[in-house]
Amino acid sequence: MQPALVQLPLFPLHTVLFPGGPLPLRIFEPRYLEMVSRCLKTDCGFGVCLISSGSEVGGAAQTHAVGTVARITDWHRRHDGLLGVTAIGERRFRISSVAVQANQLAVAEVELLPDEAAAELPDPYLGLTHLLGELLDKAGHHYAAVPKRFADASWVGFRLAELLPLSMARKQYLLELTDPLERLQQLYRLLEGVNIL
Repeated sequence: MQPALVQLPLFPLHTVLFPGGPLPLRIFEPRYLEMVSRCLKTDCGFGVCLISSGSEVGGAAQTHAVGTVARITDWHRRHDGLLGVTAIGERRFRISSVAVQANQLAVAEVELLPDEAAAELPDPYLGLTHLLGELLDKAGHHYAAVPKRFADASWVGFRLAELLPLSMARKQYLLELTDPLERLQQLYRLLEGVNIL
């Protein structure tokens, strides 16, 4: 049986959004102003994908196939006159096909991926929570409203993956992993390799 596909406007970025993570944005292009307006009116999300080739502005960029649904939680008019938006990452998705509209907004048919199975943080990785706590303290006000779930293996892995200074290719790889314990293991090895643990 084929997975059900849903339509999702895409916001290609040079960043990786993880489930549960905050995403502050400055919106100025007409295509994205229109997209944000539609999302606010219909209470729907948009897709954030890491750009594989192209730019965040101008014509539609090529992206990686796996991204994260973003839902707008706050918006305001910035001092510079641009629209400021804060979104939060929800479910991951895999792109099946993409159509580019006349205004260069990419709209994708996507398969929503299942949430990871709940898993408690195993004892060998408890030390990661101390590092994560320090990173969150320095991460700024966008993380103030993010619920803290230090016993949740997925949550800890996602937060470390987004806050550590890793390459975007590495972050994308960690996003695409479907086992929270494997993600933690990868992060643990990386941190051991640079003598952070």
